[in-house]
Amino acid sequence: MNVPFVNLAAQYLSLEEEILAAIQDVGRSGGYILGEKLESFEKDLASYLGVKHAIGVANGSDALFLTLKVLGIGPGDEVITAPNSFIATGWVIAATGATPVFADVAEDMNLDPRKAEQAVTRATKAIIPVHLTGRPAPMMELNALAEEKNLLVVEDAAQAIGASYRGKKVGSLGRAAGFSLHPLKNLGVMGDGGIIATDDSNLADTLRKFRNHGLKSRDECEFWGFNSRLDPIHAVVASIKLKHLDRWNERTNEIANRYRNGLQSLVQVPEDKPYEYCVYHNFVIRTEARNGLMAFLEKEGVQNRVHYPIPIHLQQAAAYLGYKSGDFPNAEQYANTMISLPIYPELTDEQVDFVIKKIGEYLK
Repeated sequence: MNVPFVNLAAQYLSLEEEILAAIQDVGRSGGYILGEKLESFEKDLASYLGVKHAIGVANGSDALFLTLKVLGIGPGDEVITAPNSFIATGWVIAATGATPVFADVAEDMNLDPRKAEQAVTRATKAIIPVHLTGRPAPMMELNALAEEKNLLVVEDAAQAIGASYRGKKVGSLGRAAGFSLHPLKNLGVMGDGGIIATDDSNLADTLRKFRNHGLKSRDECEFWGFNSRLDPIHAVVASIKLKHLDRWNERTNEIANRYRNGLQSLVQVPEDKPYEYCVYHNFVIRTEARNGLMAFLEKEGVQNRVHYPIPIHLQQAAAYLGYKSGDFPNAEQYANTMISLPIYPELTDEQVDFVIKKIGEYLK
C-alpha cells in the first residue's frame, strides 16, 4: 500500500464542479483585483473566526509582515517568537528591521511562557506565538505576560485555522493574527494566499490601504505601501472550502486519535488539553529511532517529513543573531526526534492502520 504525505488532488476532485463554476464566474465578471468576491470571503471568514475584520493578502508571510509594519515594529525593536517554526516566522520580524529573539518551547512544541518572559528586554515590543501543527499556543499566559510588559501579541496562525483555545477561535486571541492559505494548509487555495484577522478597526483600515500601495482612493496615495492582495480567484476557492473546513478538521482529529491509540505505546504522541481544539495540520510523533524509522517507512510506501529539521536560530540566515547549538534544547531535541505522519481528510482508516502497522513492525 502507498500512503502519500499529501493528496491535494483528492480534495479538489471532490469539489471540482463547484470550483470550476466559481472560477468561471470570476472570469466572466472581469473583476480580477480586490472587489466583491474578495470582500464576501473576508466577511465570511471574519464571522467564522469571531473577529470584526479579515483582510486578504498575497500569502501568510505578508499577513504577519504587513501587520508588524503597520503596528510600528522596526529597527531597534525586538520581537520574541519560537525557534522551531517555519523560517518565515523569523523572516517577517527581520524584514521590518527589528531583531528576532527566540525563546525555547514547551512539551507541546509551542512557545514556553516562562522562557518568553526571560527573553524580554527594554527593546521588546511584541510576541509572536506560533500555533504550531495546528495546536493553540498557551495564549492565556502569553497574553498575561504581554499585558504586564506592555507588549503587542500577533498570532502566527498559519497552521491553525479552525483551532480554538478556551472557547475562542485561534486568530481572535491577540491584537491581530496572520493565516496562510497555502495549498498545504487546512484551508488552502490553488496557489498562495493569506489573511490578517483583527478586531481593531483602525488597524484593519490601515492594513487595507497598506496591502494596496497605500492608496486611499484610485488616484490618492496616503503613505508608501505594498502590493499584497488576495486574488478573487483564490477568494472564491477559499469560500467554497470554508463551508467544509469544520468537517475536514473533525476528520483529521479522528485520524489523530487513531494514530494516538495505535502508537502511544511505541513513540511519543501529541496529547490534547481539555481547553483546546487542535486541527492537526501535522501529526508529529517523536522517537530516538527517527532516522531509521523514516527510511523504513519510505521503503514501505509511507511518505513522511520533518517539520522542521533545522530550527530557525541555527539557519545560516540567522547567523548574525549570534545563537548557537544548545541555546534552545527543547526545540533542538524535537528537531532531531520528530516525524510528521500523513494526515489529511481524504486519508482512509485502512491507510492510517497501515502506517501504524509499519511503525510497529520497525520499533518492535
